Amino acid sequence: MHVPDIASLRIEYESVGIDPADMGDDPVEEFTAWLTAAVEAGVVELNAFVLATATPDGMPSARAVLLKEIGPEGLSFFTNLDSRKGRELRDNPRAAGCFVWLELHRQVRVEGRVVQLPDEIADAYFASRPPGSRLAAAVSAQSEVVENRAVLDRAYDELLARHPDGDIPRPERWGGFCLEPDVFEFWQGRPNRFHDRVRYRLAVGGWVKERLAP
Repeated sequence: MHVPDIASLRIEYESVGIDPADMGDDPVEEFTAWLTAAVEAGVVELNAFVLATATPDGMPSARAVLLKEIGPEGLSFFTNLDSRKGRELRDNPRAAGCFVWLELHRQVRVEGRVVQLPDEIADAYFASRPPGSRLAAAVSAQSEVVENRAVLDRAYDELLARHPDGDIPRPERWGGFCLEPDVFEFWQGRPNRFHDRVRYRLAVGGWVKERLAP
């Protein structure tokens, strides 16, 4: 099998830089502006981000999830509460997220505590999902070992036969979390790997904005 020369893979970033003086005082508003720019640039799956969690003794894990809402409180996403990430978020309620928008040579990192969303919010979002997604969420014991794909397909088909319109209540094991940031970092790729990094960290009295070395 041919192994690519990964070390030689290199794309030079020619993007315009970012300056803390030109960025707002509220990182949530700045992040929203960056999201808007990503939409206008046609970035694919721009709401996908890598969510990192850890067990209480520090064993990390990471996976991609989808951002579903951004507001003053933070970033909201939904999942199976009994999955590995769901268990880790309950046992160690801090997390980090990373958005990567390659088309813009941009990255946004977020860190903070995590709180579970109220049932009424989870109910409303679950009801808004496509019927097939609701059925899949109901039959999947996410992160658990299964014998084969046929077991999953059979469970799905049986539930579909009982609820052909997908109109089922939200399973108790399915819900949402809000990542409440105390750190935002905005990263802009620059030539020669001499990138721009601007960090907002929450301190007494509000957000502190500072440039970091690349």
